[in-house]
Amino acid sequence: MPAAGLIFDIQRTALHDGPGIRTTVFFKGCPLKCAWCHNPESRSSKAQVSFNVEKCVSCLACVEACQHGAQQAVDGRHVMAHALCVACGACLSRCPQGALTLIGEPWTVPQVMAIVERDVDFYQGSGGGITLSGGEPLAQLDFALALLQACRERGIHTCLETSGFASRRKISQVLPLTDLFLFDYKATDSDAHRDWTGVPNAQILSNLAYLYHQGAAIILRCPLVPGVNDTPEHLAGIARLAESYPDLLGIELMPYHALGSAKGLRLGLEDPLAHVKTADEAAQQKWLGALAALGCEKATLG
Repeated sequence: MPAAGLIFDIQRTALHDGPGIRTTVFFKGCPLKCAWCHNPESRSSKAQVSFNVEKCVSCLACVEACQHGAQQAVDGRHVMAHALCVACGACLSRCPQGALTLIGEPWTVPQVMAIVERDVDFYQGSGGGITLSGGEPLAQLDFALALLQACRERGIHTCLETSGFASRRKISQVLPLTDLFLFDYKATDSDAHRDWTGVPNAQILSNLAYLYHQGAAIILRCPLVPGVNDTPEHLAGIARLAESYPDLLGIELMPYHALGSAKGLRLGLEDPLAHVKTADEAAQQKWLGALAALGCEKATLG
């Protein structure tokens, strides 16, 4: 069993990460860099320090504590040089306002299971369980496997949210331990997929086909961003997948929201979609209507 996995959040009583009431465990690290990522703090495979400038009163106590020059005083105001931060944590306890937060900490399987098992009664009553999310859980394969195995032994329903960008070996190893896959489908055109996520989609589509033909339970999750990937071509691609894989348990359209933007800024990341607005209800219904016209009646709003 791996000593620990790097986790940046655990959310109990989650309702949107699979069926029923769930505990969602967020793994740190992802091979994709999606422009619309709503968890930008999950991208790096290392711990990071988040700086919320709105809470900062520029007391500069963190500047004194930091031995790496990441916390700086400029014209009497505190600024953070994220590139210099090694996430040692020395600054955290010195901040009286809680403006500095450590993102990503090591958790052992027993520690995670102690949280998960608190809500076993809720899982049993609602058809819920645990969801491994991120980031990309398959980027920490050994820890994901150990956690899935522990849940299997405890009789807890397991759900894995994945980009599908992983080796076939990894996919095949988690398959026997995963009751449901939440499988992302981000762009039909491979070049567009590379432009917006940093990787092509051939391996992703191959893994989707593999899981489907192995009899895996799959919900296809399709993030849609106005003016970016909500194109007729991509909607047609979603409809073709629905036709090719009629036994998919569902197709969930995931409308873009800008909640990840502020989190990214706190980590020193630029927002390439700062100009994009959240899709309104009319736009979302238009997506559903376009898919229905293409024969895809299974799509719902996630």
